[in-house]
Amino acid sequence: MFETLLLNFLFLLFPVVIFLIFFENSTHSYNYRMIVLLSAVAMSLCIAKPIKLEIGFIFDLRYIPFIIVALFGGYRHALPLYFILNIARLYVGGDGTIRSFLFSTAIMMIVPLFSKKFLKLNHKGRILSATAISFTVIGIYLVTLSLTQGTLDRQFWILTLNALTTYTGVMSTIMILIEKIIANIKNRDRIMQSERLNVVSQLAASVSHEIRNPLTVTSGFLQLLNKSRTITPKEKEYVDLSLQELNRAEKIVSDYLSFAKPQSENVIYSNMSVEFEYTKNIIIPYASAHNVEVKFSFSNSLNKSYERSQLQQCLINLYKNGIEAMKDKGGGTLFIDISERKQDIVIRIQDIGIGMTKEEISRLGKPYYSTKEEGTGLGMLMVYSTINKMNGSIEVDSEKGKGTTFLITIPT
Repeated sequence: MFETLLLNFLFLLFPVVIFLIFFENSTHSYNYRMIVLLSAVAMSLCIAKPIKLEIGFIFDLRYIPFIIVALFGGYRHALPLYFILNIARLYVGGDGTIRSFLFSTAIMMIVPLFSKKFLKLNHKGRILSATAISFTVIGIYLVTLSLTQGTLDRQFWILTLNALTTYTGVMSTIMILIEKIIANIKNRDRIMQSERLNVVSQLAASVSHEIRNPLTVTSGFLQLLNKSRTITPKEKEYVDLSLQELNRAEKIVSDYLSFAKPQSENVIYSNMSVEFEYTKNIIIPYASAHNVEVKFSFSNSLNKSYERSQLQQCLINLYKNGIEAMKDKGGGTLFIDISERKQDIVIRIQDIGIGMTKEEISRLGKPYYSTKEEGTGLGMLMVYSTINKMNGSIEVDSEKGKGTTFLITIPT
């Protein structure tokens, strides 16, 4: 039994190790397809090589990858596994085929319902939840099995003890490994983002001032030329266009300079109420022009040291993005909520705009990437830079066509 148990555990480690080595850096959708495929292989191997007890009973760990995929991927990714599980069980044959089909159908219907709540839990919560669900599932299976046994002898209780301890132990071990991989990926992305911001900051400090000087001189001479009475209307039109482009270049340079500004210039220590009130008043006329209603809520008593102007610009950038995301939908409501959770300041900005795909979310905050046609990406880069300087984190939840939620957590 012990050898077969180790073999089944190896089968379940197989998708984790293969994914970590070969597919970790693939696109989001491709990742899920590979996870489903590798889980299907592991599940089929568990069915083919069940754990045999000395008392004559056999059981396997097929439901562990099934439950994990159902919790992380929902109905969409659990459905292929459901068909593969039943085909593999039908191929093996023997007693219990019908029971296996009915039980896997019940799991398929119920477990993915918890997927959205499961994904919102922290690392520890997901490990405990998956272990509890695994324990419950195998417990219910044993209860249904006992109904067909008639008398419950010693052998059945030995099966119950072995099955429950094996399922909970293996599930908790696999989930700890998965959560550790997820945490490592997030930490790596955070470090890479920090390095990008440092590079942009250094570039801004060395280049922006040199570019700004000739832009200012050129803009000044064009303004003088524009006041001349000797230029034709067509020439005046060209001058106006040139000034517009110079102003746009000036704005881009200003965005770059925001990365190079030292944090100590205007650092204050407060609960940010003044900054939120100021940015709300700034953005309301812009929101009204785009038929967007702003719903604002502030309930924070925690204090934090921060650079006032950078935080204000960071909030304005996020508000503007939310408003512009609803422009194509004819308007909507921008929800802004500032609260506290333990020793963290939590900023929640939600719109009901066009939303983003997982791929677009993964590229947010990278230099020169923008979802807007005329965007430079420096606005979101500045947002990530500011929150990074405050040792905060940004989580983005978005669905195409339904809207986007930014959840910013700033430790105090």
